[in-house]
Amino acid sequence: AIPTGPRASQREILRERGRIGCLGFGGPPVHITMLRELCVERKRWIDAETFEDAIAACNLMPGPSSTQLAIFCAHRVGGLTGTLVGGLAFIVPGLVLILALAALFLGGPPAWVQGAGAGAGSAVAAVAVSAGLQLLPASRARAARQGARVRWLLYALAGGVAAATIGAWLVLVLIACGLIEVALRRRPLPSPGAALHAWPLGLPLLAAVTATGGTAALCWTAFKVGALSYGGGFVIIPLMQSDAVDVYHWMTNTEFLNAVALGQITPGPVVQTVAVVGYAAAGLGGGLLAAAVAFAPSFLIVLIGGERFERVRSNTFARGFLDGAGPAAIGAILGSAIPLALALDHLWQAGILALAAVALFAARRGVVTVLLGAGALGAVAVLLGAPV
Repeated sequence: AIPTGPRASQREILRERGRIGCLGFGGPPVHITMLRELCVERKRWIDAETFEDAIAACNLMPGPSSTQLAIFCAHRVGGLTGTLVGGLAFIVPGLVLILALAALFLGGPPAWVQGAGAGAGSAVAAVAVSAGLQLLPASRARAARQGARVRWLLYALAGGVAAATIGAWLVLVLIACGLIEVALRRRPLPSPGAALHAWPLGLPLLAAVTATGGTAALCWTAFKVGALSYGGGFVIIPLMQSDAVDVYHWMTNTEFLNAVALGQITPGPVVQTVAVVGYAAAGLGGGLLAAAVAFAPSFLIVLIGGERFERVRSNTFARGFLDGAGPAAIGAILGSAIPLALALDHLWQAGILALAAVALFAARRGVVTVLLGAGALGAVAVLLGAPV
């Protein structure tokens, strides 16, 4: 187990995690940098080696890794109460903001607001490609060291094809790739320490319960979001798009693209996009319920296994599963760009998508800057008479 370190007061945990929750624009890289600066460099609550081990262990777990890292760091210095206080302080600021924006964008807004949403949504496909490409080098290098480059490519292709064609069943592809890699390595049966990682295997059995829609369907969608964010929050985009737009018709494609854009321009994890889906399905209560269900697995994983992260990190089953599911998740992130781009309704949106791609890949601008710029262009376009 990772040893217990210094303790911090609940007020200090609330203040410091709340600061990151309010200022953590830019996704996991920014969150990890801010947490390291706080916990390792400034407060010295956690030593550098333990912090790096925690990052690796969180990446082996299902769910949003930077959220789990924030919860884990709070757990280390504040125990059970610190876990809840620190985790909520990290999540709630962005959740409040994204629900307020959901009410604005989904509540019959004026034309220029619709244009801003459509403009920002137009850039989402380029952002998905950027997110996937950032994850490629480390994953590919690990596969090369293990002599598994061909399998890595096949898993990535499987995830990409599934995200582009059968988004609702992407969960099965991710799980299958992980299990295939475990089987190919021919390791012994997983030890109890792997149970936290293997629990998604029973999720498909719940799908039949949600066939009629309603609250159960919203909980199922949110649970998949919280359980299958391997490789980054963007992997859950095709899952949400299929459920929210095609299966349950809670949102239009345009509204869904707006939701993804809102998840990027607000602080906190992109997984908070599920709150917008919940708002579209059942109002404010639906948004809060979806967020609670999506983030519950992260809290439970840390509370149950926080002192066993190092053991899970070295578990052969967990590593094998991630080495199969991880590349598939990256492929899914890249593949999700296809349905996201096809969801655009107007030619002017395609132009903004092209400009966003240039800004991200050629000019190296940040995601938040690009999305805000795309939103501004969309608002101007509508004011000048473009359809929305």
